[in-house]
Amino acid sequence: MQRRSFLKGAGVVTVVVAGGGVWRAYDQGVFSVGQGPAYEPWKDWRKDSNKEDGLLALVRAAILAASPHNTQPWLFKVTSSSIELYIDTKRNVGALDPYLREEHIGMGCALENLMLAAAANDYQANLTFFPGKLGPIPAEPAPELLAHIDLATGDLATGKREASELYDAIPRRHTNRGAYLPHKQIPPEFVEALSSLASNESDVKMFLFTSEADRKKIVEISSAANAEIYSDPEVERGSNRWIRIRWSEVQKFRDGLTIDAIGLPPIATAIGKMMPLWMLRWAASRGPKNGYSNLMLSASLIGIIAVRDRCDREHCLRAGRIWQRSHLLATARGLAGRPCNEAVEMIDHEKALEKPAKRAGLLAEVLGDAVWQPTFVFYMGYPTLTARASPRRPIEDVVV
Repeated sequence: MQRRSFLKGAGVVTVVVAGGGVWRAYDQGVFSVGQGPAYEPWKDWRKDSNKEDGLLALVRAAILAASPHNTQPWLFKVTSSSIELYIDTKRNVGALDPYLREEHIGMGCALENLMLAAAANDYQANLTFFPGKLGPIPAEPAPELLAHIDLATGDLATGKREASELYDAIPRRHTNRGAYLPHKQIPPEFVEALSSLASNESDVKMFLFTSEADRKKIVEISSAANAEIYSDPEVERGSNRWIRIRWSEVQKFRDGLTIDAIGLPPIATAIGKMMPLWMLRWAASRGPKNGYSNLMLSASLIGIIAVRDRCDREHCLRAGRIWQRSHLLATARGLAGRPCNEAVEMIDHEKALEKPAKRAGLLAEVLGDAVWQPTFVFYMGYPTLTARASPRRPIEDVVV
């Protein structure tokens, strides 16, 4: 079942609920949106801000970051004065991300939250990256060290907490997969602020597109890439590993893509949660034509984050920090955001299958600058629906 079709297909079926359907609604969490152990990390993320448990306050913020398919590939080694960040390479989406490039971007998102939390909790943070190049998914996946953060307090710290609108937005940042308001334009001052987020980065650059012509060109590339990449059974298989349909699975695994977070209206969400898997598949096969393209075009802005070397591990982490920072800024200013990465995923897909680099060429034309290599695509606008939280693994599962 294609991810994009699954995410929208549940909205095309009407189900009459009677008798035993009430129990199914209860059993499937229809009345428990955002509740249960899987969602507690969003509510107690500031639990340790008094430093009784040392640096765990920073980890609690970090695990609320974005990650591809909500795989949450992070692990943290915490001491009294430092945190090491590891990527758990077995938490991957397979052929959709054959070099773990997007998983590394997700690690950068977690790193950004951690650094924001360090400043907000009066820590002076000194970040060190461990250099390396991306490669194929290891045959025997194991944790890999990506970054080390030394954290000083007392006389070495600033003496004041540096909370910011980005830090305060951490528990409200959720991927909004619903439609946006196409005629509500984004203020120029927000576009300017968004553009400046990467201004201090020498290896990362932000490209923003607001004109209809530019956005249509990117949507055409993305839509075609979406159709092609999910026609590969291996891609679909790797993606489907992370779809959590049953409420019991959501609470057990505390990761992946859930019906609550796919951007449907409340009634359609409730209906989707009560459908058996066969009905969801049937609905997915009958989703609206051009639904994904229309979603993208409903947003007033499309952005591309580019790096000098998309296979450089540190560049991936830095790009992830910029995406997390961008999404937090949008959240703080009342906007919504969503990744739309099929075109850049196709760059990796074409490389892995030794096909001509078609998508790299198309995106290079969009950027108009051959120096920069696109690694992340997103869109932003004003939402029509409130985004729901995705489940999160407990801190005990990610601290080693």
